[in-house]
Amino acid sequence: MVTKAQEVGVAVLAITDHNSVRDVSRFRTAAQGTGVTILPGFELESTEGIHVLCVYSPDVEDQQLERFLGEFGVRDTEPSSTQCAYDFVTVLGKIREQGGIAVAAHSTGKKGLFKVLSGQARIRAWQCKDLLAVQIPGSIAQLPEDVRQILEDQNPDYSRGFPASRRQAVAALNAKDVTKPEDLDDASATCWIKMTDEVTVEGLRQAFLDPDSRLRLNSDPAPEEHSELVALAWEGGGFLDGAAVHLNENLNVMIGGRGTGKSTVVESLRYVLGLEPKGTEALKTHQEIVRQVIRPGTKLSLLVRCCRPAELRYRIERTVPNPPVVRDQDGRVLELLPGDILPRIEVYGQHEISELTTSEDKLTSLLRRFIKPDESLSQRKAEVRRELKKTRLAILQANSELDDIDERLADLPRLEQTLERFQEAGLEDRLRDQSLLVREERILASVPERVQVFREALETLQRELPVDATFVSEEALEDLPGAEILSGAGEVLEQLSRELEDVTRRLEAALERADEGIEGVRSRWLERKRGVDADYQSILRQLQKSAVDGEEFIRLRRDIENLQPLSKRRSLLGRLVEEHTSRRRQLLAEWEDVKAEEFRNLSRAAGEVSAALKDQVRVEVGSSGNRKPLVSRLTSEIGGRLSETLAILERMEDMSLPELVDACRKGTDSLKQRFGLPPKQAERLAGASESTLMQIEELELPPTTDLKLNTAPAGQPPDWSSLEDLSKGQKATAVLLLLLLESDAPLVIDQPEDDLDNRFITEGVVPRIRDEKRRRQFVFSTHNANIPVLGDAELIMGLHASGEASGGRAFISSEHMGSIDSPSVRALVEEVLEGGKTAFETRRRKYGF
Repeated sequence: MVTKAQEVGVAVLAITDHNSVRDVSRFRTAAQGTGVTILPGFELESTEGIHVLCVYSPDVEDQQLERFLGEFGVRDTEPSSTQCAYDFVTVLGKIREQGGIAVAAHSTGKKGLFKVLSGQARIRAWQCKDLLAVQIPGSIAQLPEDVRQILEDQNPDYSRGFPASRRQAVAALNAKDVTKPEDLDDASATCWIKMTDEVTVEGLRQAFLDPDSRLRLNSDPAPEEHSELVALAWEGGGFLDGAAVHLNENLNVMIGGRGTGKSTVVESLRYVLGLEPKGTEALKTHQEIVRQVIRPGTKLSLLVRCCRPAELRYRIERTVPNPPVVRDQDGRVLELLPGDILPRIEVYGQHEISELTTSEDKLTSLLRRFIKPDESLSQRKAEVRRELKKTRLAILQANSELDDIDERLADLPRLEQTLERFQEAGLEDRLRDQSLLVREERILASVPERVQVFREALETLQRELPVDATFVSEEALEDLPGAEILSGAGEVLEQLSRELEDVTRRLEAALERADEGIEGVRSRWLERKRGVDADYQSILRQLQKSAVDGEEFIRLRRDIENLQPLSKRRSLLGRLVEEHTSRRRQLLAEWEDVKAEEFRNLSRAAGEVSAALKDQVRVEVGSSGNRKPLVSRLTSEIGGRLSETLAILERMEDMSLPELVDACRKGTDSLKQRFGLPPKQAERLAGASESTLMQIEELELPPTTDLKLNTAPAGQPPDWSSLEDLSKGQKATAVLLLLLLESDAPLVIDQPEDDLDNRFITEGVVPRIRDEKRRRQFVFSTHNANIPVLGDAELIMGLHASGEASGGRAFISSEHMGSIDSPSVRALVEEVLEGGKTAFETRRRKYGF
């Protein structure tokens, strides 16, 4: 039986024979050294005929078990089916007094609680405070309807007042009788129970008191895989020098007095992960703790486990004040950042959550966590943004050149009129050769310009050669199964590189020949020019005798010749502006589409979050609600008095940037009519440069996020209040509930109860933690007992310190690490969070509980 238990992964066997403890010692002997724990006990039948499993601690000796059995009136040492001397309720009470724990066996079957009893007798038995667990044959959903309603506390006649959990009045177990090893293969023979490493009756009691957190039937869905922080260690100095902690994958809670290092642990996690605080005050606190408490030279080592796309472990190391280093499980340094491994992890310091409530942008960023990543949309948005900038710069550059050309061409009519007067004086014919020489000079100057583009192409080729093929080299592909196929790509690139190098050499030689040829043409033309110049100088001397300025005529001809190509250039630029403007119109339409799609995704996420936090938090988002980018642009680019205009634009419910830019281009009257702007300020906006207007078109006005909290007491109709109408604590509650919602990444918070009242913690925060902790890891520090106790923390860590943070030392004792079922941990919780047993009892008596 023990061997079979090992095979199927059963770690605990309860030995409960009918009215007998004879075989307990045999099982104990067989289990030694196997890792299987034996819980000794026996099975009784009450005077009503109800079977009860009686289970005791592993260290209870056989003789003591026999005495326990004898206290029920059972004297025979051999197994029997006779009834004990007490009724069901009395049996449960006596088991508790003996230090054991009871389970109502096969409750829906023969000799089971629900079969034997009915009416008031069953109600009395069910409501007994010592009844903590019942055995059922399968899932809760498969139970007979009347039994299911009783178990789920939906039958008011059977209400226990304080049900074990929100889903179960008492714990429901799968633990059918196992008479032979093969019975352990049956899913209804075993179930999962969560407790501290040491198996104890107290561990069972805690599990039965909180089945939602600590019990899982084989028919229940398995916990979802999620990333986790596995372990953290400090070395080399600092307040926590030499300390180390191994975290649980679910709920971890640090407790301790003031100044024991809880905040230091949180800020250590933030620092080793390279995360920046989201709040201004949080940043100051973080920097101060790193500098004065963690201290320069301290090395932080964090082991993390990631589940997607496959399970991998990484070690992140960071020595103050250096950047973090990421290593794989073999210790090799990787070219990764902590954010590449845990992209969605969140760490919040003391009061940092309250700081988030003052920023609409930060609230929106919290909501974006619930949007399914869409890389294609992000890439499309970035591409459209880049293309819009390109078109803006191209249009502005072309318009600037057009303005310069227009300014230069403005002189052309005057030059041509002056030239006509010279022509009328007969200078055209007399200086014809020199005039044509000016045109030839312009043509000759254009030849190198045509060659330059090929020279630039040559330089580009030379920079890119040889083609980089290292990524398909033999070394790069050695671990890949398709290396032989992929290596062919390397051969292709090498061949391409050789051929392009040959092309480069031939192109370089061709350009050299072209340069030589151009130089030859230039030399012959200069020789011709010298002859024409000699004749020209002779003609000039003759003209001077007639008081005619021949040089001015040639200058005119040269100026006109230089301006002639500008007309063609102007036409080309005009076409370019039209093309870029047309392209920009298409991009602007796509830009608005992308922003609208992003908002729809955000709005959808808001709806899903509101549904998930039904009757607690409602999330509302407003499109383009944040006008700060527009205000900043108008203030910096236009300036002057714009206060009334900015106020109008900030108050508008539906703000359209394309409509605003269109009104600016149409002029003052359009701005006054469509936006109601003051005349002088409308005139100032209408005079904005085209560059400013295009930049406004490219702006993105972020959406605004408003959280509404239901402040009505439980059982009352919802009373929704916006953040601006909430107290500091209520604001923090709304944001905290959002942070606790659905994610697979760890969440670390230093004292999440800050600024919250206990009602919100117990009714809102703790239930959410319990729902989510099987799907994600939480690491909290707290002074509030509700979080580790009602949240049923899998790991409670007690921190202690000697001396002040700047010069003292903190330590984490293994004795004070575990869950509430550990006596030493429970005692620490009582002392640190409840003020000790005496204080707790005093409050209980005063409350009348």
